[in-house]
Amino acid sequence: MAKRSKRYLESRKVVDSEKKYGIHEAVKLLKLLKPAKFNESVEVAMKLGIDPKQSDQLIRGSISLPKGIGKSLKVIVFATGEKAALAKKAGADEVGAEDLVKKVESGWADFDVAISTSDMMRLVGKLGRVLGPQGKMPSPKSGTVTDDIETAVKEFKAGKIEYRTDAGGNVQALVGKLSFSDADLEDNINTFVKHIMNSRPSSAKGEFVEKVSVSSTMSPGIMLQV
Repeated sequence: MAKRSKRYLESRKVVDSEKKYGIHEAVKLLKLLKPAKFNESVEVAMKLGIDPKQSDQLIRGSISLPKGIGKSLKVIVFATGEKAALAKKAGADEVGAEDLVKKVESGWADFDVAISTSDMMRLVGKLGRVLGPQGKMPSPKSGTVTDDIETAVKEFKAGKIEYRTDAGGNVQALVGKLSFSDADLEDNINTFVKHIMNSRPSSAKGEFVEKVSVSSTMSPGIMLQV
């Protein structure tokens, strides 16, 4: 078992692990915990009542949170010609075709989001074994395979986030920074949680949202009542 820091252990004494907090109360509690020496990220994690072995129950997508996430994402684009020019104009950090595919295939992964035009997927498809485990593989469901490259780049550069369920049926996402106002964090948390709740697969049985927690980079999870 990993050794916990003194700060984490002190925070653990403040957070009641048996209690489910309202979002307003949870955000206030998060701000009361002893902070780190940097601006911590805030994440929401949700345990869903799905069977992750069933492909029709997996959840994947993207969402623009109303208050942003407090950081600009590093975006690369697989495109050629006019669409490559539009991607550069929109602010993409790196744009390429076969050359970029080879660079990523060789192990380069210094980016947050990969976007591809539909025609480039014939080449990008072979990167599945590299980008898949990192959660960075372009997909129509998450809005990262598109021919509206300019809009996609602008949205992800502004903080649009991708999410997908893992092998345990969990989904998590960055929802801001600890420096955000209480109201802005609450707005982002509410938006993400409601979005996931409304994404319930028709084949999922029983209780869909089993657990929800919010935490900062260095804090324990605070269970939410939603």
